[in-house]
Amino acid sequence: MKKITKVYTRSGDEGMTSLVGGQRVSKASVRLESYGTIDELSSHLGLLAALLPDGDDKEMIFRIQNNLFNVCTNLATDQEQTPLYPSAHLPEGAIASLEQEVDAIMKMLPEKQGFILPGGTQAAAQAHVCRTVCRRAERRIVELAATAKTSPEVLQYVNRLSDYLFVLSKKLNFMAGCSEKIWQNVCK
Repeated sequence: MKKITKVYTRSGDEGMTSLVGGQRVSKASVRLESYGTIDELSSHLGLLAALLPDGDDKEMIFRIQNNLFNVCTNLATDQEQTPLYPSAHLPEGAIASLEQEVDAIMKMLPEKQGFILPGGTQAAAQAHVCRTVCRRAERRIVELAATAKTSPEVLQYVNRLSDYLFVLSKKLNFMAGCSEKIWQNVCK
C-alpha cells in the first residue's frame, strides 16, 4: 500500500474536485453530495462499531464500511465518460448478505406493532442515526440517477442497508433488555 505523503493538494481551494477519471466538478454537485453522504454514513458506522462489543454485529459493520468504499468509487465515477474500476462493484452477494441478516434478526425479535421512537441504548440510538443518514444518501443517489448513469446495485444496497440498520437497532435494544418507545399519536 502506498504511503500518503501529502494530505492537501490545493486543487480544491476554489470549490472544484476531481472524479475518478479526472473530470473536474463542483463540490456542490449532486454526485459529490451522494458519495459525500455515503462517506458521512461510514463515519457514523465507525462510531457505531466503537460502541459494539467484539462479535458478529461489529464484524458486519466493518464489512459494510468496506462495501461503502466500493459504493463511493462507483458514485465518484461518471460512467458516461469513464469505465467503472473493478473496485467500484460491490462484492458478489453483498445485497443478499444484508437481506439474510435482516431476516435472521427479525426471527429473533418479539413482534411489536407501531412506529418506534429512535433511541434506547447508545448503540441502538447510533444505529438509528446511521439509518437516517443512509436514507438521506439513498435520496441523493436517486437524485443523481435522474440525470446520470448509475449502477442499480448501488441503490439496492443502500436501500437494504437502511433496513438492516433499522432491525439492528431493534436487536441491540432487545439484547440489552431495553424496551422501545412506541409513538403515541396524541391527536386521537
